[in-house]
Amino acid sequence: MAIKLNIKPYLLTSIFFSITFILSAQDNSKIPLPTNLEQGYPRLYITNSEKKDLQKTIKKEAWAKDVLLGLHEKVDEHVERHVSDPEWMVSRLQMYWKTKSTNVYVNGVDYSHADGEAPVPTVRFTGSRNSATAYGKPKLEDIQPYMDDPRGLYLPNKTKEGHPFEWAEQSETGNIIVSINEDIIGLARDAAFLYWLENDERFAKFSYDIFHTYMEGMSYRSEPIDLLNGHIQTLVGFTHFQVIHERALREVSILYDFLHGYIEANHPEHIAMYDKTIKRWTDQVIKNGVPQNNWNLHQANIILKAAMVLQDNENYEDKKGREYYIDYILNVTSARQWSLSKFIDYGYDESNGVWNECPSYSLGVTSSLTHFIRDFDNTFDHNILPYTPVMGKAVKMMPQYLFPNNQIVAFGDSYYGPISTEAIGDMIRIAQKNGDDALEEDFTGMYRLFVKDTEASGKNRGRRNKGISSFFATKPLVLNPKYKQHDIKDYLTQTFNAPNVSWHVQRMGSGKNGMMVSLNGSLGNHMHANGINMELYGKGFVQGADPGKGAGYLEPIYLEYYSQFPAHNTVMVDGASSYTEMLSYHAFDLLGEYPKSEEKEGFYQNITYSDVYFLEPETQSDQSRLVSIVKTGETTGYYIDIFRSRKQRKGDKFHDYYYHNLGQTMSVMDADGNPLSLTPSEEMAFAGGHLYALDYMWDKKSVKLDKDYQAEWKIDMPEGEEDVFMNLWMKGTEGREVFSIKSPPNKAFRGNHGIPYKVDKEPYLTFAARQHGEAWEHPFVSVYEPFTSSEGKSIGSISGFEDENNSKGFVGLSITHKSGREDLVFSTVDNQTATYGETSTNATYALIGKENNRNLVLFMGNGTQLTTKDVTISAAEKGNVVLERKDGKWYVHNEVPVKITIDGVSNDYPAGEYRFIK
Repeated sequence: MAIKLNIKPYLLTSIFFSITFILSAQDNSKIPLPTNLEQGYPRLYITNSEKKDLQKTIKKEAWAKDVLLGLHEKVDEHVERHVSDPEWMVSRLQMYWKTKSTNVYVNGVDYSHADGEAPVPTVRFTGSRNSATAYGKPKLEDIQPYMDDPRGLYLPNKTKEGHPFEWAEQSETGNIIVSINEDIIGLARDAAFLYWLENDERFAKFSYDIFHTYMEGMSYRSEPIDLLNGHIQTLVGFTHFQVIHERALREVSILYDFLHGYIEANHPEHIAMYDKTIKRWTDQVIKNGVPQNNWNLHQANIILKAAMVLQDNENYEDKKGREYYIDYILNVTSARQWSLSKFIDYGYDESNGVWNECPSYSLGVTSSLTHFIRDFDNTFDHNILPYTPVMGKAVKMMPQYLFPNNQIVAFGDSYYGPISTEAIGDMIRIAQKNGDDALEEDFTGMYRLFVKDTEASGKNRGRRNKGISSFFATKPLVLNPKYKQHDIKDYLTQTFNAPNVSWHVQRMGSGKNGMMVSLNGSLGNHMHANGINMELYGKGFVQGADPGKGAGYLEPIYLEYYSQFPAHNTVMVDGASSYTEMLSYHAFDLLGEYPKSEEKEGFYQNITYSDVYFLEPETQSDQSRLVSIVKTGETTGYYIDIFRSRKQRKGDKFHDYYYHNLGQTMSVMDADGNPLSLTPSEEMAFAGGHLYALDYMWDKKSVKLDKDYQAEWKIDMPEGEEDVFMNLWMKGTEGREVFSIKSPPNKAFRGNHGIPYKVDKEPYLTFAARQHGEAWEHPFVSVYEPFTSSEGKSIGSISGFEDENNSKGFVGLSITHKSGREDLVFSTVDNQTATYGETSTNATYALIGKENNRNLVLFMGNGTQLTTKDVTISAAEKGNVVLERKDGKWYVHNEVPVKITIDGVSNDYPAGEYRFIK
């Protein structure tokens, strides 16, 4: 429910939006502050003048009645008890009840102690930055009243049978303290709203007693001191080790907003103290934190709520009131809190709308920003979307994260799942409020792609147990029926490159038979040390999936395994490859791709490739990965993966190629499908000066061989459903050793997404190939084919061949399909020309595919020459060229000018899109 402040909303056309405000953003002009600020209370979500409208809505709308009923179900019993026992709930606040401590000391990430004494009980600090703990949060009725004991906290131990209660050292209790306080403050917040809505003073008394006790105690608290004088000192808030988790400030602000009228009438003498405490607390959130990632926005959201319940600047001696803090969020940059404009300019790639964090966090930031803009508009009747022009592009790019089964890529600290529609919905709400028809149509068409009909119409949306904000910003979204669903192809492209997060994706098709490969380096925030990492899709599942973060960021298994090379589909050098995870600066260079990123038409549809280079910093190694998708039919296709790796300073001990795939079983076989005789091995371990990560893996078996070999994973589906497989064929070479391994479970799937076993509990079945010595002239050459039990494999046989010119590092493959199709694959390095029979090329990647019906495709990637018996393609500059013969007609797509000779007849062609030539 918007606040009516009688100021004209911004009504902007799309042209004005795209030109004028792009210029204003580039000029870093200030975002203007809202005018005519509401002077009364409440003001965050609604004003007194709008109460009657809300009451009418509740009487008329079922969803609103449901929200109100849910609030009463949570609060009523506590309010009723409070009448006869006003200490019951208040005493369960986590305070320094007896010691009344003012000064808190932490030892890095853990609580140490507190001292000093206030005249009243003060708010207790939380136990640890690490949320992981052996103890559980007790129910309200099980919390000891006025608990402030030198033994710590009396809590249930989750690790013991029956979860017995015992005394726990505060530093071992994670975030239980702040969580209990937030629960109690949440009840007081809801009671304050119900008092404002229904004028029952019992609710006001309940809310006020909790609020006053907490805020008076907070007024005496000082900033925690890190005894180590380390990084934590720049992060701590008054209640938590991280200012982004000062949720209590946000909730007490909402509470204060709805209870303000009661306080003015009954306890006006405390208002100055409450305001001063909110200001000090807000200043702490500004003072500390991390500006270059999602923290900045989380802090801004907390600051905004706190600022809104303050009076105007002129009412405070230091002139730091509501306008001061609003301007701070929008336009002021300090060491650890950046202005909204700087934050957006820093994090987003203006060319493609990608935020510089891993996918889950990127999507979260985009949603949080659209929420912020929407809430700002609702609160102030002031639309700042035109001053953030990249946001439209940021929302529209979200589908680029999707695999063909509509699950997002999940590299870094991410999870597999659908994209949230909240940001799209926010754009629609902003458009509707400001009368921007073009913007509304644009995002309504997108929104309909990702919601069911009932959701799209705003019906049947359960509201029970939702917060009070459900009455306002998150009330059901009603779509204009005249705006129809868009095509998913409007948002997806066959390739997509995001250099600001070192991510490249290739895709073909959708659904079960779609294909997609995602490559990522380690650039941006919440990234892992993973070199050139690969995620691979096949037959409805992200089979070659990233394992997720596995545990909390401070847990050993996250630091030593899940964030490290062996947990990923990558190559590790000498057992030592590693670098800083989380905020990382190690990107790959995109050397070649087809088609060009974000192209939607004008190219050959059935082949993609990418060629990336990565400098592995720990061992100073050159790493190159060339990955291609080759689609051979509606339901068939395969992936080519060529990974080269070598140390710049020589002395290569070994290079390890890791690949993890979903499935209950994995088989390692020779080229003919016979099981290889693997024996237990301790070679891949921490012992020998290697990464700790290797000791998290177990049941390691290996065999040395120089012949071709295979690995195959099976997802054993329930009876009546077809099983799903991934077959990996790998070219043998001198110095090769292969391993079967069990790795820690994949933790990236929240819910199993149709996976027929508990993927987060079972070992993640892993294949590794070790190349003793360098792996540049002896690269890892793989062909992956996903298939189902009903279809079977479409590839009949694969074999390697050598360059007749004996060029080093050359890769040649002959792939024969059961359909009769034959593919020859070439990959050269250092501009060398390779020859095999009547075919030669100097391309980084070339493929010649011949069908039984004489259809033919010649693909030259980043090359200048490709010659077969009857056809020659030559170019003066390196580039990508596709020549296709289909049903007797010739078609070409050439990104550079070429000369094409067919049956002795030559023609020159300027660069152009895919087209008929003869």
